[in-house]
Amino acid sequence: MRQTMTEKTLTIGTRRLAWGERTYLMGIINITPDSFSGDGLAKADDFVSRAVEQAGRFLSEGADLLDVGGESTRPGARPVSAEEEAARVVPVIRAIASRFPDALLSVDTYKAAVAESALEAGAHIINDVWGLRADPQMAVLAARRNVPVILMHNRSKPNDASVEARLGGRYVGVEYADLLADVRRELMESVALAYAAGVQDDKIILDPGIGFGKTVQQNLALLNRLDEVCALGFPVLLGTSRKSFIGYTLDLPADQRAAGTAATVAVGIARGADIVRVHDVGQMAQVARMTDAIVRG
Repeated sequence: MRQTMTEKTLTIGTRRLAWGERTYLMGIINITPDSFSGDGLAKADDFVSRAVEQAGRFLSEGADLLDVGGESTRPGARPVSAEEEAARVVPVIRAIASRFPDALLSVDTYKAAVAESALEAGAHIINDVWGLRADPQMAVLAARRNVPVILMHNRSKPNDASVEARLGGRYVGVEYADLLADVRRELMESVALAYAAGVQDDKIILDPGIGFGKTVQQNLALLNRLDEVCALGFPVLLGTSRKSFIGYTLDLPADQRAAGTAATVAVGIARGADIVRVHDVGQMAQVARMTDAIVRG
């Protein structure tokens, strides 16, 4: 039985996220050498200290959560082993948790072994870009540890990816019988996997998967109709920051997409997003506060 509007809260330790009261910001900390956005830290010898510094800056700029990832999910990216991924994210999560004990930390992984190590190091949330479909142990882990899990819609296939040097990767020729109906149905299939493992309603967050197995036009349509995803009754995370559908729409590389990202954040909040996952925390915090003032009153 999904939560009613009056029950829509998430408590993690002493922190309480009250869905609908305001928009929460998730700052992106990429511990990768090949992030599409150009902000990956893995190549640096001092990547742990640099990640802690970035975490502190994001928190001071208004981030409510920090999402730490060790494998790039851009079209055409090289997969990494669980061991390599854990070697990137676990020391960062441990260091951030030690330096900022009140920070809410999410681990961006679809591998249960990585997620478990991250939880042991101090992470609070699992952010699974494959919505529990890639690793059958992920749902079991989330239920056993009683932690929130973000379930993302994903139809990414390498053969559907097209990469342009200046603007990055995008998906082409991806077909949906009915875009919103298909996304909603497949998200609920991920929810069913969570339920079957024993994950509770209040621990489930949905992500429509902007940029994952969707063309530029499909991403734009999905963003504009985000309220139909929100109508499923779960809190919704929106991740549009610097993504290629913005670049291809505006003909701009990743480092020039802040204004385009701001537009997607504002529209997403107006359509019901509860969390926005962003690179430019300080700027998007202002966008979120202003949009909240307009649409939430």
